[in-house]
Amino acid sequence: MAVEGSTRMRLGWLIPRSLWRATDWISPQEIRRTERWLATARVFLAISSLIAVWVDPGEARSTWVYALLWFYIGQGFAIILLLRYSRRQSTPSFRMLVHAADVVWPALICLLTTSQSNTFFLFFLFVLAAAAYRWGLWETVMTSILSVSLLWLESLALHLGAIHSVNLWLAHHHLPVVNADAIDFEPKRLFMRSIYLVVMALLLGYLAEQQKKLRAERDEAARMLGMVSIEAGLAGTLTEIIGEMLRLYRAPRALVASRESGTGRMSVGVVQLKKDFALLNWQEPGPAGADTYFGNFGISSCYVQSHAGSGVGQEFVSVALREDGTVARDEDSAFLQRFAEVHPFHRMLVVSFSPSPELSGRVFLLEPQLTSSAEEELRFLQDLVRQVGPAVYNVYLLRRLRRRAGALERARLVRDLHDGAVQSLIGVEMQVDVLRRSHPIEQSVGDELERIQMLLREEVAKLRELMQQMKSVDIDGHKLPVFLRDTVQRFQRETGIAARFLMDDGEILLTQSVCRELARIAQEALVNVRKHSGAKQVLVHLLHSDGNWELIVEDDGAGFPFDGRVSQPELDLSSRAPAVIRERVRLIQGELTIESRPGRGARIEVRVPQPTING
Repeated sequence: MAVEGSTRMRLGWLIPRSLWRATDWISPQEIRRTERWLATARVFLAISSLIAVWVDPGEARSTWVYALLWFYIGQGFAIILLLRYSRRQSTPSFRMLVHAADVVWPALICLLTTSQSNTFFLFFLFVLAAAAYRWGLWETVMTSILSVSLLWLESLALHLGAIHSVNLWLAHHHLPVVNADAIDFEPKRLFMRSIYLVVMALLLGYLAEQQKKLRAERDEAARMLGMVSIEAGLAGTLTEIIGEMLRLYRAPRALVASRESGTGRMSVGVVQLKKDFALLNWQEPGPAGADTYFGNFGISSCYVQSHAGSGVGQEFVSVALREDGTVARDEDSAFLQRFAEVHPFHRMLVVSFSPSPELSGRVFLLEPQLTSSAEEELRFLQDLVRQVGPAVYNVYLLRRLRRRAGALERARLVRDLHDGAVQSLIGVEMQVDVLRRSHPIEQSVGDELERIQMLLREEVAKLRELMQQMKSVDIDGHKLPVFLRDTVQRFQRETGIAARFLMDDGEILLTQSVCRELARIAQEALVNVRKHSGAKQVLVHLLHSDGNWELIVEDDGAGFPFDGRVSQPELDLSSRAPAVIRERVRLIQGELTIESRPGRGARIEVRVPQPTING
């Protein structure tokens, strides 16, 4: 349904989109070039008319006609020279002054001709074409109205005898009189010429408007395509393109949400303009992200206005288009309500993109300023996304290929380390152990061999930890318990420290990024236990309590160099907790607490809310 309640929207059809978009892409050099061509055409047309008047035996050779033609030719040459040799740019006031002279001149010279087939009527077409070429539809129509008004004023002056009074004054001063023929200014003939001028203005203005519109849209798409950069990556490319859309619609904020059909993985980014720069921040969509950002996916684009409802919630008035450009009548108001609860808005533009079957998404422009009709803006956005989307998708594919190539390379390196350096170090350690046990040696030599053996074991453990960190960790809530259990069992095998993993019952609804960080936190905590605690027992516990998931790593080792329970703000001030763990907890917006009992062990608690905070 059509959007109501907005004066700008109701009058949007009066404001052609190309006019307000064209202000940026027309350069001063192009404006100067346009004025040169118009000046050249003006001179050529005036010289042609002068020749036509001179060779036409049926045309009364009025002195004033020749004088005006020569004056017009001189004016045209002066404008050409001014545009060619002046270093100053063509200003709007200069163009308006030249155009005003072009409007007045045809009406004036038509008054002086006595031919039934007026040669100078062609100048009216020139001035209409100049208005269309300079500006657009409504300026061309206004030019025709001014020209018609001047013709009717001249007709009125003829019928009131004003020309006769002028001729008396000219004769008194011994000047040539004006040979004006009232036949050309009869109401019937003048009415048809007026209709002809207005119709020609509408046609020329419409054609020029469409040409400017297509050019503005083409240049806007080309500008955005130029922002696609493999070096900048997907995030940098999206930041530039969405930032350009924000500047185009003077919107303060935008969201871009994407979803992979194969894995169901969702990403949500918030783009904001800070002075002349666009900033992109990735946020978690949360468990309800599919309903919040992807409801009613059959609609390709829509413009929504929000109003306070009489009951609970808000009322929405919207214009929606399907993929084929037809108007949709069955908007999902529940989807808009869910979105408004997370991201309140008064006005919003939404456009969907789906460059491939495996990737789809939406762009939300919040509080845009429209100066054209909603349907026209939506169709423009759809065309823009169709042109820019494949280029952005190529960056996305290249990013995936690079990431996969990096993962394959890391996997190859892990295999090489396992089959090469790790096995060699284990072999050397075993030979040292055999040498130490099988031959009688001095106590000092035996102690040194034992120290070397411990160093070799330490290096093997470090290499294995490095190999674990190099492996790609792509886990979700279903895979997290299995990963933690395997990590704890491997830790026990490699270190000899008794380790257990416990988990409460319940479905883990945390996002992939949160699960990945929890897994890395557990790995880092176990590394610290092996290196620094001297513990004999370790417990890793994943439990669900009060709507939160908690990861607990507890040992009976040396503990931290403080006694008691310390929260995250205190840890940040004192820097007493491992920096890697603190940064990972902050990344997932969790809460870190450490309890230390020097000489009796330590307990690390990481609490993450479920559902995760929405962005």
